[in-house]
Amino acid sequence: MSSIRALAEELSARGNDALRRLFAARPDLITPGVPDFAALAARACARVSLQRALESLSKPQLQVLEALVLTTDEDEGRSGSAVELRHAVGNATLGTLDAILAELSQLALIYRADPPDSIHSASGSRRRYYQPVARLREVLGSYPAGLGRCYTELTSVSQFFAEKAADIVNAIPAAAQQQHVEHHIAAAYALERWAALPEALESAPPKAREVLSKFTNWPVGAVPHAEARVRPGRKTDNPVDWLLSHGLLVPLDDEHVELPRPVGLALRGGRIVPGLALDPPPPPAATTSTALRRNAALGAIGEVLRLVSGLAVEASERPIETLRAGGVGTRELRRLTAALRADSDQTVLALELAAAVGIITLDVDTSTWRATAAEEWLALSRPEQWLRIAAAWLDTPRVASLAMAAEGGGQLAPLAGEGQRPDAAAVRRRVLEVAAELSGEANSAEGRAVVVRAEDVRTRLEWAQPRLARRLRGLLDGVLVEATMIGFLGSGAITRAGSAVVRGDYEGLRALLEEILPQSVDRIHLQADLTAVAPGYLEPGLARRLALLADPEGRGPATIYRFSAASLRRALDAGEDAASISAFLAQHAEAGVPQPLAYLIEDTAGRYGRIRIGRAGSFIASDDEAALAGLLREPSAQQLGLTQIAPTVLVSNATPQEAATVLRELGLAPAIDSSFDPAVRLQRSRGGTDAPRLPTPEPRPAVPSVDDVEAQLAILRNQSAVVANGDEAAPMLGIETLQKAIRLKRAVRLNIVDALGNSTVEELRPVSISAGRVRVFDPERETERVLSVHRIIDVELA
Repeated sequence: MSSIRALAEELSARGNDALRRLFAARPDLITPGVPDFAALAARACARVSLQRALESLSKPQLQVLEALVLTTDEDEGRSGSAVELRHAVGNATLGTLDAILAELSQLALIYRADPPDSIHSASGSRRRYYQPVARLREVLGSYPAGLGRCYTELTSVSQFFAEKAADIVNAIPAAAQQQHVEHHIAAAYALERWAALPEALESAPPKAREVLSKFTNWPVGAVPHAEARVRPGRKTDNPVDWLLSHGLLVPLDDEHVELPRPVGLALRGGRIVPGLALDPPPPPAATTSTALRRNAALGAIGEVLRLVSGLAVEASERPIETLRAGGVGTRELRRLTAALRADSDQTVLALELAAAVGIITLDVDTSTWRATAAEEWLALSRPEQWLRIAAAWLDTPRVASLAMAAEGGGQLAPLAGEGQRPDAAAVRRRVLEVAAELSGEANSAEGRAVVVRAEDVRTRLEWAQPRLARRLRGLLDGVLVEATMIGFLGSGAITRAGSAVVRGDYEGLRALLEEILPQSVDRIHLQADLTAVAPGYLEPGLARRLALLADPEGRGPATIYRFSAASLRRALDAGEDAASISAFLAQHAEAGVPQPLAYLIEDTAGRYGRIRIGRAGSFIASDDEAALAGLLREPSAQQLGLTQIAPTVLVSNATPQEAATVLRELGLAPAIDSSFDPAVRLQRSRGGTDAPRLPTPEPRPAVPSVDDVEAQLAILRNQSAVVANGDEAAPMLGIETLQKAIRLKRAVRLNIVDALGNSTVEELRPVSISAGRVRVFDPERETERVLSVHRIIDVELA
């Protein structure tokens, strides 16, 4: 029977509670919903779904599954049980194997099968036997359990070995068994039998086992000129040459070799898995004080809020330039780093976070990043700001650490398109989950927090989810660095805020942040040395105006601001005057304005403005003074930024073309002065556009809702178990039949529909299938053809 149909029957026989557990473990099976059990089984056998399911398996589960795949064969009717696996898996009892097999069956990765024909005893019939589901062997890859392929497969992938296999066997009396072998298939079977014997390595050179030990965990290695070193019958003391000439290493090409599966099993004592890794690695032992963790986390949270808010202000005053190839260049990064009083890695993270939150957006017209929601951001409370940063960082596909010099990156520019990783969000969440698990498992003294290092997370992941750990390996260190800079980790230990995010408790996180984050202050200490000290985090409006009046120095919450004639002139350029500056400082000063600062303000303001400089993008001249006066009062003309410099002349911030467009809409008929260069362009006014709102973070459900699951169960219970009521299962059933025909080298009868809708039934021999196409051999025409799978409406073995 087809494995998909067998799995469909098994799923239909399960109770609703068992199906609920399946949907919770593999939510993609019912996202979107399925019409019947046949479609559910087909989706469970789909490649993408199997890859996700395998990434959730622990190391012992994966070891047992790989052993089952290597000890069973659906085409030969050879199924497996805990009894067979006990001989293939070391350090495992029947009870342990039965329990793991039941877990794999619950996940729909294996299904119940009939026992092999050789088993007739009553005890054997009571034991449960299993087969892997369709396509599982393909998804596991060519080297399950780190073992190579068998000799028959190697003869099909290596033309050189297929030509040499018979010569190798005939040169080894024990392998040929006194018979002359001519065909490569017969030679492959002979090598299978001989390589499994202990005598195969008895006559090998002394260092042959040392060479083979390098293939303990992976069967493929690099050997220069591998094909030229295969010389059957030649006596040599070189261990590599001897192994190649005796077929114990097989050349894949002239530079790579593979250790065949029988040889690998012999080196492992006949066991597919030498030892079942039942126990997880021990939790980390290093600890830090909870006070140190709290202080480090608060410092990181405060710093990241300062950087992102400072970047919002900086981008609103001056757009962030980008490179022609995309991303922020080194020169612009240095400017921002100096403006934010940070290091380059902090600036990189601030840029990525600001873009992820939506504070800055890319203007495609000018290829610059502009602050489109700076005012809304600065108006938020500090807990709400950090909450949005945390949610955006968790979900963004971008990886800031790829552009950080401290992580060995730096090859990428910040905000460059190459900084995207599709699985970045999943990696972050899983890394934080493991860090939280390790912290919960470790026994630390009261007042101490568990320090979680990158190596601890890596080791635990390699046991808990070994296939997922391979994908996480390249991003793990960078994720932990970013998490520390944002405040998920403090002094190496996961923080209370980080734990709340892992749990998805956003409401509790808001309350926690309100509790632990110090309130912003609206008072400053003015000193006689022309400095102002902020005794904490200033309110956004106060900090922004103070930064206009004085130059900030240093970092951290207690920032020092230094007043100078240059900084005060900057404020006067922005429209301030001596009275407004003095009033502002007196309002927020703890003990009044010191006399030296008051003298500096009066002296600088007295010298200011004797010569005035302005900027104009165009001028509007007319002899009709009344018309110009009316234009100044017109609300629709305010977007032009008009200023009257003479009774008959106005200047505007807009270009001549923009000014002419607005005036024509008002019913006037302006003429553009031909002496003005029309190629000069300034930024178009955006006064009438609404800034996009910042997204509000919401926890995403990890599993389908209870209502969705119950609705799906109701649909399934009203449908047939095996007969497909929809079109989803049919293609998978056809592909499964084609793959079986390819393995067995049998012909199939195909019902094929052409472009006009006409169907024909042909008997063909499938050769290979990939990317939605099947290559077939037509025995009548003695030619090969390529057919699209979607044009095949029915398949059966001939």
